[in-house]
Amino acid sequence: MKKKYAIGVALSMLAAAAQAQSVDVPAAEGLLKKSGCMKCHSVSADKDGPAFKKTAAKLKGKADAADALYKHLTTGPMVKVDGKEERHDIIKSKDDREIKNAVAYILSR
Repeated sequence: MKKKYAIGVALSMLAAAAQAQSVDVPAAEGLLKKSGCMKCHSVSADKDGPAFKKTAAKLKGKADAADALYKHLTTGPMVKVDGKEERHDIIKSKDDREIKNAVAYILSR
């Protein structure tokens, strides 16, 4: 049983490393800047929105993390900012690969 668990953990770590390596960082950062994401978010510090590191930590280990973040970025859900509800802007791309790259970037922080 311990061996199966260790293999599962190792495979999860390899998958995360592969995902982190496959991120096109300049393209992701460019899309996030173009979309205005960096006005409210940063990689390591909370602003009006949570830091990408905080988002990645919150979603770490969740099987649906990428799907949940993709949905958040593409549907414009309601979010709380300074105690007020407002609609989150959607990412400024219709290209599925660009959006998934931005999602992978955020989750790899």
